Amino acid sequence: MRHFRHWRLLSLAAALVAAVALPAAAAPQYWLDPAGPVAAMQGRLFLLTLGIMLFVFVTVGGMLVYTLLRFRERRAAEKTVTKGGTVVRRETAAASEDDLPPQIEGSHKLEVVWTLIPFVLLLIMAVPTVRLSFALAADPGEDALEVRVVGHQWWWEFEYPELGIVTGNELRIPVGRPVKLTIVTDDVIHKFWVPKLAGKMDAIPGRTNRMWLQADEPGVYWGQCAEMCGTHHANMRLRVVALPAAEFDTWVVNWGRGPVVENEAQLAAVERGRQVFETRACFACHTVEGTTAQGQVGPNLTDLGVRHTLGAGIMENTPENLARWIDDPQAIKPGSLMPRVGLTPDELRDVVAFLSALR
Repeated sequence: MRHFRHWRLLSLAAALVAAVALPAAAAPQYWLDPAGPVAAMQGRLFLLTLGIMLFVFVTVGGMLVYTLLRFRERRAAEKTVTKGGTVVRRETAAASEDDLPPQIEGSHKLEVVWTLIPFVLLLIMAVPTVRLSFALAADPGEDALEVRVVGHQWWWEFEYPELGIVTGNELRIPVGRPVKLTIVTDDVIHKFWVPKLAGKMDAIPGRTNRMWLQADEPGVYWGQCAEMCGTHHANMRLRVVALPAAEFDTWVVNWGRGPVVENEAQLAAVERGRQVFETRACFACHTVEGTTAQGQVGPNLTDLGVRHTLGAGIMENTPENLARWIDDPQAIKPGSLMPRVGLTPDELRDVVAFLSALR
C-alpha cells in the first residue's frame, strides 16, 4: 500500500506537470492557451489561485519538514559498565529536561498571525473572483451576436435568432465580436465547453443559462459536452469556427442559397440526390433550406458542405466519410438516433453529392 501511494502521488505530479507544460499545438483543448478575453480572465484567476495554494503548500510543508528534522527524537546515549575489563552491561542514559525543546502552552501572537494570513490570502483570491463573476454576468454590449445553444443527445444545435440561421455542431462567429449564448437542453443535462474561449456552462432541463465568449483570432476551436449525458457523451463534440468579419458576413449571405455546382454532370447528380433526400426518410429528420425537407429531429444540414466535421465532431467531413455515415451510422456511432436509411449505392452517391454541394 505504501508503494501504491507513492506511485499515485508521482502520477498526480506528472499529470500536473503535463497539463501545464503540454504545448498548445498538441492539445486543441488546452485551456491554459486562451484565445479570447473570457478564457484569459478565467486563466489569470486560476493561475493566481494556484500560486497562492502552492505558496501555502510549500510554506506549510517546509515548516513541517523542518520541524520533523530539527526536533526529531534522537537516540539516547549509552553508558557501558565494565568490571575487570569485561563489559558487564550497557545502560541507556535517561533524557534530561534540558534536552527537550521549549514547551509552549499557547501564544496569542502566533494565533493572531496564523489567523490573519489565511484571511489575507482568501481576500486576495476573493476580490478578483467577485470582479470576474460580475464581468462574466454583465452584458457584453449591444454589438454582441446572439446565439441560442440547444443540447441534444448527442449533438449541438445553434440558432441565430437575428439572422434566421439554424445550424448544427459548428458555431460560426466573427472574430473580435462578443457572442451572447443562451443555453438550454432538449432532453438531459449537458454542459457547453470550449476551453480556449470560455469556461463551462450547464444546459439544464427547464432552465435557461447564459454566458458570453469572444475569439480574438481566426481559427477552429474545439469544444465538447462536459457533463455525463448518456452512452455517447464522449462523442458529443463541437467546433467554434471564428471567421474574419467579412468572411462571416459572406457565410451569412450564402446560407440557404442551395447547392453550388461546377459542371453539368455534378448538377445532374446533385439534382438526383435532392430528389432522394426529399422522398426518403432523410426529409423527416433534417432541414435543408430551399427544399421540402423541414425535419426537426436531427441537425439542420443547410450548410453541411462547409462544415469541418461529421457526427458531432467525431470525424472529418469528406465525401467518403459522409457516405460511410449515411450508409451505416450505427457502425460509427452506436446508439445514435440516426437509423440506416437503406439507400442503394447510386442513391447514396447522389445524396452525398447533394449534401456536399450545400455551401
